[in-house]
Amino acid sequence: MKIKSAPSVNFNERLHPVDMLVLHYTGMVTSRAALERMQDGESKVSSHYLVDEQGEIFQLVQEDKRAWHSGVSRWQGDVDLNSRSIGIEIANGGWNIPLPDGTLPPYKRSQIEAVIELCKSILSRFVIPQSRIVGHSDIAPDRKEDPGEHFPWEELAASGIGLWPKLGDSEQSVEGEPGDASSEFVIREAQSNLANLGYTIDICGTKNKETRQVLTAFQRRFLPKNVNGELDERTRVRIREVRDCYQALGAMSRQ
Repeated sequence: MKIKSAPSVNFNERLHPVDMLVLHYTGMVTSRAALERMQDGESKVSSHYLVDEQGEIFQLVQEDKRAWHSGVSRWQGDVDLNSRSIGIEIANGGWNIPLPDGTLPPYKRSQIEAVIELCKSILSRFVIPQSRIVGHSDIAPDRKEDPGEHFPWEELAASGIGLWPKLGDSEQSVEGEPGDASSEFVIREAQSNLANLGYTIDICGTKNKETRQVLTAFQRRFLPKNVNGELDERTRVRIREVRDCYQALGAMSRQ
């Protein structure tokens, strides 16, 4: 794996050991524009790596330093995720620059292959639990959408990068539920499960703005063909499938 040096001045010292991997899309027109922005000291943003449109990998910040890619975010009760994580930016316009028909621009095959190789390399150097390999939208659901519902999380999981529970009954209806999807019991159960996975969410029993944002982030990651922010039956079952997978691996939130 060839990595090109493209140093950024936007970094400082870590306050915690690395135990997370955060994936992003750049949301910019070109990788060159993203690279220049992350190298600009005035921007106050950076990542450890950038994967460009051809799958070339650039390193901006050394892994032992704290890059500035996560912003205000939280996962499994932890904050200052920049101190805890390695950040990878992938050149893709995402929802910032959609295709003319309004859909998301696809990731290129060469990019995904490079991301998988890079992630495997990082995981060989750091002890990072599978439940702490996340997207930016997971850790900041109120303000971020990347790496988007078009990112192939299932393929990465097949390569040992992150978790992807098999899709089972989430494509079917749920029988015998106490009440409907708007009931306090059902909403509270979903909120509790999402919190136990690592999402920041108040267990209040009402489907408020925060809950819709977290549901959307969860769907982007684990149910990408059903991103609507609703607690429908497929989403309710998918939350349980992911919960059961996390529990089986002892990967539930520490919060």
